[in-house]
Amino acid sequence: MRVQPESLHFRLMQTSDFDAVCALETAAYSHPWSRAIVGGCTEVGYRIWLGELDGIHVCQGFLSVAAGEAHILNLAVNPVNQNCGIGILLLNHVIEDARTQGAAQLFLEVRASNQPAQRLYDRAGFNELGRRRNYYPTAAGREDAIVYGLQLRFDQI
Repeated sequence: MRVQPESLHFRLMQTSDFDAVCALETAAYSHPWSRAIVGGCTEVGYRIWLGELDGIHVCQGFLSVAAGEAHILNLAVNPVNQNCGIGILLLNHVIEDARTQGAAQLFLEVRASNQPAQRLYDRAGFNELGRRRNYYPTAAGREDAIVYGLQLRFDQI
């Protein structure tokens, strides 16, 4: 069942959300960010968006914005809520936030094996820019990241 955009509420992370954010990381990823990494993101002022459906935390996105560029550091949807349109709603929200924060370009990395995420980014208008070799850890070693970019403003090309 597709989630309707108006039913997903976004808000910035608060200190009291820390445990829930770390729990969603663990649920969503084979190699989740540690509590120290999540804590570091809060200390340097990254914008951490939480998506709630009927008051339940179902997704989150980490965004860094500086010097006219933005970087999506992490997007996660709770596995029980995947494949119902939450990912694109989260991505669109983070894209719009980057635009609002003055970014002209937006970048992200995705695992080379993560085909669903790559399709999501392709549909959202991102372009593949290159690869970072052996970027992500895996159970068997390392895997490449595909670097994607999206032009948000065309007055600075």
